[in-house]
Amino acid sequence: MPWAELKGLLTDIGTEELGHLEMIGAIVHQLTRNLTVDQIKAAGFDAYFVDHTAGVYPTAASGFPWNAASMAVKGDVLADLNEDLAAEQKARVTYDNILRLSDDPDVNDVIRFLREREIVHYQRFGEGLRLAQDRLDQKNFYVTNPAFDK
Repeated sequence: MPWAELKGLLTDIGTEELGHLEMIGAIVHQLTRNLTVDQIKAAGFDAYFVDHTAGVYPTAASGFPWNAASMAVKGDVLADLNEDLAAEQKARVTYDNILRLSDDPDVNDVIRFLREREIVHYQRFGEGLRLAQDRLDQKNFYVTNPAFDK
């Protein structure tokens, strides 16, 4: 990221997103730590349990583990900020879907908080994108990328 204020934006949001992972992990731990074998089987949690016991292992609801391949980075300021915007919307929809399925008020309170933060991140990335577009436009970026004129 070529500008200090956008580096700061990415650092702030990235740090907060790591906190989100910790919060979700804590919820999963609290909900699963005392399950009996029969409850594990009834919930369809047995395949996960075989591999991870009740340990928190970051996976999508489909069971696919999280990995860095899900991070779409192009190395282009505009493309990457648009990807960040899309990621925040996808996270918001995931939280919406959890709220549709959950009837636990304690879980739902945390999920609503996390959903609100995704909306704030979306807004912040939008501000960053506008800043980047303004600065890049000053360099006539849309006609030609100055880096390729060498």
